[in-house]
Amino acid sequence: MRDIYLVAASLLTGLTVPTSALPQSLLMKVSNHPSESGVKNNSPIITNGKIEAVAEISPPEFSQPRLSNSANSSPSSKVVISRKVSSGPQMYYQRLSALRAGRIYTRLSANTWYPSSVSSKRFRKLTYTDWKTLLAMEARAMADGQGNNHLSILLGDSLSMWFPKEKLPDGQLWLNQGISGDTSTGILKRLSVFSATRPRTIYIMAGINDLRRGTKAKTIINNHRLMIRRLRRIHPKTEIIIQSILPTSRPNLPNHYIRYINKQLAMVAKQEGAKFINIHHWFIDFQGNLRPELTTDGLHLSQQGYEVWRSALQQPEYRLTGLEMLNVSLINFWEQSKLEKIK
Repeated sequence: MRDIYLVAASLLTGLTVPTSALPQSLLMKVSNHPSESGVKNNSPIITNGKIEAVAEISPPEFSQPRLSNSANSSPSSKVVISRKVSSGPQMYYQRLSALRAGRIYTRLSANTWYPSSVSSKRFRKLTYTDWKTLLAMEARAMADGQGNNHLSILLGDSLSMWFPKEKLPDGQLWLNQGISGDTSTGILKRLSVFSATRPRTIYIMAGINDLRRGTKAKTIINNHRLMIRRLRRIHPKTEIIIQSILPTSRPNLPNHYIRYINKQLAMVAKQEGAKFINIHHWFIDFQGNLRPELTTDGLHLSQQGYEVWRSALQQPEYRLTGLEMLNVSLINFWEQSKLEKIK
């Protein structure tokens, strides 16, 4: 059975997203150079809230797996392989540029970089609404282009948002719906954004920003219950997985309180028919704090931290893919047996 899991996890799926999936009301000027991101010289420019020009979008290139680390790129985009996203605004513009070039951000290789005429010095301060709009655009593109491919969704705050795309388990498509600084209340209010998608699995991690703002445990727990119920109505065939809140090494975020909330979340998940995975203990040291090598600031994760999280995600992904392959094998065996009897 383990071999089935490993084989299934190694499969890469393709994705075709029609150009119609991309809204014309893009609210950012991404590029005004003909060779950048496949966008011609009439990128949308907003003046006093009005769109002066609408970009022409190149043919979509979602049918390919993640790009390899080579200098080759599609005709619709000029990609530089040497830089990494290091800030929230950079990530925002890169994801927007990827959409404009006919790609989903999570399908790109680790160092894929879309050149933009918007330099980091000119990045304006992004709002929560900006991020919600971007995530809605990505969800719409994914819904229209998913086809028969399996889809998993990461739903959460900055911890989910910064999950390196190259570390996401293979074997299905991924849609990242994390927003930096978001709370369980904010996440609860934006579940409908990806309602048109057909996810096999939705992973939820929320609550740490609630604790930073002094939100009571009761509210966090109740929000998770409501999230499960609403997602169950929208996606009745989807497996909903609640992930435990991760530990910290910050005195103002006591880990004994986090452990208490995690126990309550496990109970809620069981009561509501969802799954709960406790990855909290994967990250703790002997004192129960977040292991220093797994964090950058006592709260957010390092690359090593995301490697640990990746390992935690692989377990349910292997199980789901393996069970599906086993079911197909059993059905084929049964059909073959019936044919043998007929002969």
